[in-house]
Amino acid sequence: MREKLYTEASSKHRNLDKMSTSELLKNMNDEDKSVALAVEMSLGQLELLIDALIPKILKGGRLFYIGAGSSGRLGILDASECPPTYGVDETLLTGIIAGGDAAIRKAVENAEDDDQQGFADLLNYNISDLDFVIGIAASGKTPYVLGALKACKLNKIATGCVVCNPHTPITEAADYPVEIIVGPEFVSGSTRMKAGTAQKMALNMISTALMIKLGRVKDNKMIDMKISNAKLKRRGIQMICQETGINTEDATKLLERFGSVRMALDAFSDSDGKK
Repeated sequence: MREKLYTEASSKHRNLDKMSTSELLKNMNDEDKSVALAVEMSLGQLELLIDALIPKILKGGRLFYIGAGSSGRLGILDASECPPTYGVDETLLTGIIAGGDAAIRKAVENAEDDDQQGFADLLNYNISDLDFVIGIAASGKTPYVLGALKACKLNKIATGCVVCNPHTPITEAADYPVEIIVGPEFVSGSTRMKAGTAQKMALNMISTALMIKLGRVKDNKMIDMKISNAKLKRRGIQMICQETGINTEDATKLLERFGSVRMALDAFSDSDGKK
């Protein structure tokens, strides 16, 4: 079926340059309200992807996000936040962007048009059929991403995707496609807006569900977070107090002694002060 590029369609709003600041903000906010509903329509697809991903990770595999431009940056953002938030190894989730690290801050000309480079970049990480690759592309047809997913299929590497158009080449190439149809952007074609928001929401769901299934959350708490600043130390102390019922002073001593919320809770549980 021929793809329809809603992301490239003309905005339903006209004369943006003549709107007041108030009108701009209200109209953008009205458009953004539709994003969560579009994500809701894709929950079934997200479930299939996540349930296929989890066994791969449990068997020692890794998750790779691959994209270009805004989509690539979102993948890098999501992957980079998981190690400090959940205490996982930095190699468990990796974000790859067309054009390399330089493209995180500045667009690299024609990088997304190379349909061979995506898989070449994955090979730099010794990717194998233990791993899982998620292509991120609002249009659903970015050559860099499409070529990578096609090569993964040839090498029996499981794949998913997050796109914002229906029936695209990337959808067809992915084993577990997720289509979030947000419609035309407020600024025509500016997919860093609604499409980017939808992709960010989907990636949040994928990585958070994965971390929970890996046991990195107890009740509703990030007990494996890295205590890297004063704010996180305060949060860790509060977690220990809530879980154990001990006072702030004793919780602080436990956290300072063991260096992590999980280890502090385990030590408390093993001590004479069991709950």
